[in-house]
Amino acid sequence: MRAYAAEFFGTFWLVLGGCGSAVLAAAFPEVGIGLHGVSLAFGLTVLTMAYAIGHISGCHLNPAVSIGLWAGGRFEAGKLVPYIAAQVVGGIAAGGVLYLIATGKPGFELGGFASNGFGEHSPGGYSLQAALLCEVVMTAFFLFVILGATDGRAPAGFAPIAIGLCLTLIHLISIPVTNTSVNPARSTGVAVFVGGWAIEQLWAFWVAPIVGAVIGAVAYRAVGSRD
Repeated sequence: MRAYAAEFFGTFWLVLGGCGSAVLAAAFPEVGIGLHGVSLAFGLTVLTMAYAIGHISGCHLNPAVSIGLWAGGRFEAGKLVPYIAAQVVGGIAAGGVLYLIATGKPGFELGGFASNGFGEHSPGGYSLQAALLCEVVMTAFFLFVILGATDGRAPAGFAPIAIGLCLTLIHLISIPVTNTSVNPARSTGVAVFVGGWAIEQLWAFWVAPIVGAVIGAVAYRAVGSRD
């Protein structure tokens, strides 16, 4: 139960910190943090939580990561459902807190609320095919880095830095395409408050990250195997 609680709080922090930076601070007048700041915010949520709860739950914070770690032989299948449930509930709880904060500003308009999308709901107008490919590739490399950085042969103590910077880089690349998911819990956490199109397109941000995570895990097992 401690591990599940850690995943809840960790995913809460990721969604509140990452999506919160996009909703509250990205375009704030004169001192907005923009795309670069949002990218860094997502990376910092993972980096900080990796040090805080990595020794408790492994700090997955992401259903795709949990599934990828299972595919990579690093996680038990029996823990997948409760881990994913804790992550999704944590993401939705963070979305709720963010909604309450954001609506405290007079004249606030919900808009996309940092939801992920494709087509007309992609920040850059990218197609479904482009969005799926982007999410698959980005998540595959995310898992590749996670598995490599946490390998017993890697330098000890530096994995959170590598993983956090990898997520930052992923956002720098892909925010214009999909608003960057690579994490179904992050996508779900804000989509439920937008409803409509965000829920209709949510399937893509479950399917593509999970497929990418499995590909990344298989690739690392092929390259990084001790055999």
